[in-house]
Amino acid sequence: MRKLFSLFILIAFYHAANAQGCVAIRNNGATCTMAGAHNDEKQASWTFGINSRYFKSYKHFVGMVEQKEREEAGTEVINHSFSTEISLTHRLNSRWSVAFYAPIIANARSSMYEHYGNGSKSPNARRETHAFGLGDIRLSAYYWLVDPAKMTKANVQLGVGIKLPTGDYRYQDYFWKNDSTKVLGPVDQSIQLGDGGTGFSTEYNAFYQFSKELGLYTNGYYLFNPREQNAVSTARGGIVSASAIQNGSDVMSVPDQFMFRLGANLSVNQFWFSAGMRVEGVPAKDIIGGSNGFRRPGYVISAEPVVAYKTKKAQFYLSVPYAVERNRIQSVPDKIRTQLTGVYTQGDAAFADYTVNFGVVFSLK
Repeated sequence: MRKLFSLFILIAFYHAANAQGCVAIRNNGATCTMAGAHNDEKQASWTFGINSRYFKSYKHFVGMVEQKEREEAGTEVINHSFSTEISLTHRLNSRWSVAFYAPIIANARSSMYEHYGNGSKSPNARRETHAFGLGDIRLSAYYWLVDPAKMTKANVQLGVGIKLPTGDYRYQDYFWKNDSTKVLGPVDQSIQLGDGGTGFSTEYNAFYQFSKELGLYTNGYYLFNPREQNAVSTARGGIVSASAIQNGSDVMSVPDQFMFRLGANLSVNQFWFSAGMRVEGVPAKDIIGGSNGFRRPGYVISAEPVVAYKTKKAQFYLSVPYAVERNRIQSVPDKIRTQLTGVYTQGDAAFADYTVNFGVVFSLK
């Protein structure tokens, strides 16, 4: 009897974002995001994945309104983010599996306001800060609700995991104040390698096959981060303002994260194609624990095409989610400042137009 082979496609969708722009959606190993199912003679007991993600964020939004004047004035913040996640999955039996995820992250951030200031006329006013290293490692366990050998038409897989604060959440670089003066301080939250919290994740993968070639898929992920703040200053090596202390944005928050996907897939010989919707983001308020501290909450809704190619021992994929809606919502410090001043406050965030995800998963044994 041919057993069900789950096409995990291990798309490095996080990620967590690391981040997808200034909304810090980190790459925390939420990669067991199956987008279909295929039959195979054998299921590998071990799989090894190399999954990469790249994006450039530069378009500023307050709510869903794009701040086009930032680009016109040349004051936009530009983030370049590249991450490669190494994953190792072990199938214990037909229903249980465990996985290990470790992201390596390289981020660069270009801005004026963090250095000379947006009003500077100096040709050197735009400078960069960087962060490179290991991100937050995650360990997860997965369980099929029905034995895949007995149910090939439809199934649901549930997963739980723990995220460890292995990424440096206090990464520092130099901020230039003028041509001769620079100060060392923590880089922006959006390019930090980790968030400083020990969290736990829940996720699900589900599919329904109309035929051997055509099916539907959905999967979701939520990261709970009980820690409220990580005590890292947001002053970039400077002195924290009194207003930042009052509204709680003087230190970085440790936010929850979420992701949801839904779509249809078509297999043609060794190729597999998918078209669907993807939603990912950071909530303004965490489900567990406090929610104060600096964060840029919001979400991105994307149209997501995927193409994959499967050989006997490997699966290759390419995914390019393209943003159709971006929303930077009010944070807790925004609301506190609104109450204190009587003036409505809602911060901005820079988003990417699209993200490029690509990688390969090897069947080891």
